[in-house]
Amino acid sequence: MPADTLRQRIAHWAIALKVRPTQVRIQRMTRKWASCSSAGRVTFSDELQRQSASFQDYVIVHELLHLRIRNHGKLFAATLRAHLPGNPWIERA
Repeated sequence: MPADTLRQRIAHWAIALKVRPTQVRIQRMTRKWASCSSAGRVTFSDELQRQSASFQDYVIVHELLHLRIRNHGKLFAATLRAHLPGNPWIERA
């Protein structure tokens, strides 16, 4: 999957979640799939392009939600589940 396709998927989820990242980057990351800065910059691993659609959605929604909810508390978990019902990666996290 080209980076443009991943960017389109990220843009789709940003609209669905009603968030506006200040910057979206796709780059080599060696220790994690993605990150979100307090300044609103969201960075995704270029390896994400080669993963399943359900995993991509999980990572994208997880990071974009941090633009609204900074922690991993109950509200975060409930919101993640609400946007990704039935996603198998939620139960593994």
